[in-house]
Parts: sequence; structure tokens; C-alpha cells
Amino acid sequence: MAERKIHGKTAAEPLFLQFNDLVCETVGGKVIFATDEWFAPAANLLKREPAQFIASAFTEFGKWMDGWETRRKRIPGHDWCIIQLGVPGLIYGFDVDSSFFTGNHSPHVSIQAACLDDPPTLTLEGDRTGMAASDSQLAAVAKLSSETWPELLCVSELNPGYNDSCHNYFHVNFNHRVTHLRLNMFPDGGIARLRVYGIGQRDWLSVPTNQDIDLVALTNGGVCLGYSDAHFGHPRNMIGLGRASSMADGWETARRLDRPKELEADERGILQVPGWEWAVFRLGHPGVISSIEVDTNHFKGNFPDSCRIEACTLTPEEEAESIRSRWNSGTWRVLLPPQKLGPHNRRHFSEAELTQSGAVTHVRLVIAPDGGVSRLRLWGPPMPTSTRTAKQPATQSPKSKL
Repeated sequence: MAERKIHGKTAAEPLFLQFNDLVCETVGGKVIFATDEWFAPAANLLKREPAQFIASAFTEFGKWMDGWETRRKRIPGHDWCIIQLGVPGLIYGFDVDSSFFTGNHSPHVSIQAACLDDPPTLTLEGDRTGMAASDSQLAAVAKLSSETWPELLCVSELNPGYNDSCHNYFHVNFNHRVTHLRLNMFPDGGIARLRVYGIGQRDWLSVPTNQDIDLVALTNGGVCLGYSDAHFGHPRNMIGLGRASSMADGWETARRLDRPKELEADERGILQVPGWEWAVFRLGHPGVISSIEVDTNHFKGNFPDSCRIEACTLTPEEEAESIRSRWNSGTWRVLLPPQKLGPHNRRHFSEAELTQSGAVTHVRLVIAPDGGVSRLRLWGPPMPTSTRTAKQPATQSPKSKL
């Protein structure tokens, strides 16, 4: 399978960036408490879009900032907030992004976590700029005893928000399901964004084995483990919630440079090209795929000409070897034969159009020659635990972009 050379600093990025952002506002993440939000509200931490800076923007409380910024602390203590994950799960890394906070970033942070069976009823609503926690809010949050939660990230120094230092990456080693985080700033200051990379965990015992669900959805524990190219958009976007909001909310590759000078098609109208791009996913639970959806919503002049989908069943050891080999090992079987795609269009493929049956653990979406796909849905019943032929693979850290 053709590989693309890695350019620039992406080769040095941590491997956990391939996982899903479990706290983004688009998956339901929300800030439910903050000690202070004088210059900018804590809800900004969870915005999907990268932070921006507008030099001329001011509010009655001071400089407008696209992040969470507290006032300069003049009382004992430090600032902190409580974040409810949109998708509870296992956490493998953080990106504490200090973009544009150059003389006002928080010098140090730490992050604690908890798995709360009964979610707290705390809420923060409206524009919180210029506000601080009330006595009643402080009393309510005290019942969580969040200061005693286990520490995922010990007190760590943050770099200022210049282009070459704003992404503060931290690996996490914590093998427990998380529903809530406590983000501590020491003692005050600003943070632009918080990204929490991990894999969702669902209670599969509550899911009937005869019920069709989207086995690859991030809310069901699906995760991207490798891909050939993600020049304009990461393939993890394809397993997000709902339909894509724009081209940025999908997987889009660069144009392949090995495209023929003149394109030719076969009798089905599928272009005959030498190269293709691909993305590999582990299902949230082994299952039998009975129908597929491939959506090119918003991709009007840059959709792939065609796609095919392959599948396999891997043990944890086989998955680890496949990651080490950059997915050049293992036996893939065609699940969906090559299909012509179109612009800005949702395609459904029924069980009759698939070429295999039986439970699988991994899938590979292959597009030719290149382009963008907004969503991938793989519908089917999860395999009953008592009849599984292969143990569900343990979570592996993905290899870097291939």
C-alpha cells in the first residue's frame, strides 16, 4: 500500500492525537463549574474551532480572549473548573492549548478525574464573562470533594501561547473510565482550549444483541488507529455525532501526485488510478456489519471517485503487530466492493450489497484516488460476549501518521 512522506512537525506529534476528543462541545462536553471567568468564560475551552485573536476586541471587563481567563488573583487559593465529558471513557492524553495567551497564560496546571455514577446537577448558563462562582455554587460543588479526585496530570508547567509553544501535550496513564475532570490553574491566568484524547466506553451489557447500532461511532467506542494521509481533515471526524457541519468536520486528503495525466474509467464509471488513501478503525465492540453509510456531505468538488471497505478480526496481539507494521500486515477481506461516490451525497449500502458476513473487529475505508468523506456509519448488532471468537483488542497507542 502506497505511503505518503510525513512533512513538517506532525511527525513529532504525540500518538494519542489520533484518538477522539471526549470533551469537545460538539460531543456534549460542558463546563459545569468555574471559580472565576472575569475576562473570558471557561466554556470557551471546549470549542471545536481553534482559538482566534482579535486585537481590537474588548469587553467592559477588559481584553476579549478566545479561551478561559480569570482575573489576577488577589486572594488566597487558585482557580479551577469542573468539566463533564461529552463521551465518558478512557483518557490517553491532553492538549492544554495556550494559544494567544502570551503575557497572561496560566503558569502551571494540573488535572484530576472522577467517574461519577450520579452526574451532578451543576450548570453554568449564559455569558459568564465578568462573573465568579457564587457562595451557593461553591457550596454545591464542595459536595463533589473534587480536590480529592485522582490526579491524571500532576502540577505541570505551561508554555506561553506563541505559535511554536502553544500546544502543551501530556500523556496520561490512567486505566479507569472517566466522566468528569477538574482542571486546576496555578494560580490564575488563561488557557485557550482543552483537548482530551481518548476512547469512549459504553455499557455493552445494556445493549440488546439483536439491536443494530453504529459499531464504529465514537460514542460507542470506535477509534481511528491509522491512516495514509489527513492533510485537510482527520479521519476520526468521520465517526463523530450527526452529519458534518462543514468540510472541516470530515476526513480530507491532499490530491495525490500520482494521478494519471488523463483519467480513464471502467465499464462502471470507476476511475482507474494507481493510488488510493485509507483509514483504519477499531469498532467499539466486535459485531456483524449489516449495512453501511458513506456520506460526502459538503464535499462537492473534492469527493473521492470511489470507495471500498475491508474488514478483519484481530486479537490484541495482532492489532499491535499491525500498528507496528503500519497496517501492512494482517488479512483484510472485502466487505464492500468498490462503489462509485458522488458530490455532497449520502450513500446507503444494504446487507445484500456486502460480500461477507460474520463478526469483525476492524475495518479499513479505502478511497480512490483521494478526496473527502464526512461520515462513515457501520450498522449492525454487537457480537454476544459469550460467543465471541476473539477477545476484544486492548487499547493500543496508534502509530504516527503513515
